[in-house]
Amino acid sequence: MRSTFLRPVLFATLLGLSLTACDAGDATPQTASQPAANGINITAQQNRVRARKVDEIANLVPAGIRARGTFVVGTTGNGTPPLSFRADDDKTIIGVEPDIAQLVADVLGLKLDLQPTSWENLFLSVENGQYTAGFSNVTVTEERKDKYDFATYRRDTLAFEARSDKDLTVREPKDIAGLTVGVSSGTNQEQILLRWDEQNRAAGLKPVKFQYYQTTSDYYLALKSGRIDVYVGPNPTATYHVAVDKQAKIVGTVSGGGQIPADIAAMTKKGNGLADALQKALQHEIANGQYAEVLNRWNLTNETVAASEVNPKGLPRK
Repeated sequence: MRSTFLRPVLFATLLGLSLTACDAGDATPQTASQPAANGINITAQQNRVRARKVDEIANLVPAGIRARGTFVVGTTGNGTPPLSFRADDDKTIIGVEPDIAQLVADVLGLKLDLQPTSWENLFLSVENGQYTAGFSNVTVTEERKDKYDFATYRRDTLAFEARSDKDLTVREPKDIAGLTVGVSSGTNQEQILLRWDEQNRAAGLKPVKFQYYQTTSDYYLALKSGRIDVYVGPNPTATYHVAVDKQAKIVGTVSGGGQIPADIAAMTKKGNGLADALQKALQHEIANGQYAEVLNRWNLTNETVAASEVNPKGLPRK
């Protein structure tokens, strides 16, 4: 989604270990395990939603990948709940991104090989073919389409998070006039808010007071103490924080592209022939309801897509 990822609040020490997944060939459809706490299962025993292999889709996978038998997926598992982060054992990679990657691997009849990595290395490793695909909250952009092919699976959404006792709703630019807003520097959300503030100033409204901190935990402390009125970040991160913290609420959402619809997608090397198989696997899981089950277990049903698309229109070049 953004060029920088935010650190999680609840996980301070994160080790660089990879997940060994179950063989997709042995998988049978099943439902997710019951939540461990706060409505969200953060244990290593995820009992992920699993799918059956679909031969006609699996046959679309390029021969070299089929022969290898593994679906090597890069994800920034060093920590952004509920996207891709470490379980309470500090080693097992869990989250909505690994769950969706597992569904796709199952449909394609491949064994999931999940590789936690940095945001920067994710793109390099997909481009050079080290990773078959990237599942890591990646937004489709026109610039990225020069090097990668995409198959969409979630709406890119930003959330406005406020303290539970705040009487505040954010639907449009004027709703943030005069507020003290926390936002990470250099992110899409900062650019959107700066445009909103400029629009408000031109209309004679009070300017926004922007506050910048080093980590997500700093933003949440500022929110809790009242130093900021609202914090703006990725909707999944906000949804997770609201669920586990119980002292905050989401008071508005906006597309990650501002006025432009934006999509989160699986990313693969451009022209490697895999995008069509990814799209059809995702569409199969959307149609059979297991995709919805995954989003529901991570409280992300508001980012549901009705259909997966290959290389849709992305955010414009900067």
